Amino acid sequence: MNKTEHFDIEGIGDVANSLLKSFKSKTILFYGEMGVGKTTLIKALVNALGGKVEVTSPTFSIVNEYKVKDDIVYHFDFYRLKDATEALDIGIEDYLYSGHWNFIEWPEKISAFLPNEADILQLKLNKNGFRTLKLSVYNEKSKII
Repeated sequence: MNKTEHFDIEGIGDVANSLLKSFKSKTILFYGEMGVGKTTLIKALVNALGGKVEVTSPTFSIVNEYKVKDDIVYHFDFYRLKDATEALDIGIEDYLYSGHWNFIEWPEKISAFLPNEADILQLKLNKNGFRTLKLSVYNEKSKII
């Protein structure tokens, strides 16, 4: 499955609702350069899931937890990791196999610990201020990443 969308920040809520219908997994890997809008999209996804909390980047805490309607979202930012084994220190495997939502920024930093199946969101900022989003599926068999 591949899906591409172009959107501006004003339409991000609609994009989040559309994505939630398209995900095949509860583990979502967010790829994109610094400042492209990964955290902003995660805020919209948490809102679409019924979260009534302030969503902030977990750059320093590594993981934030958000209560949403009938579930939990774990939001990770691995940008500052110096070594993938640091993710083990926070119990990454427990989070990934908890059955809850896992939104992971900078997943390339922990590639050895990613689950066998996940959804991939690649974000790109265009010159006109719009974003291009590509949704694809990662699984161990296809090695799409």
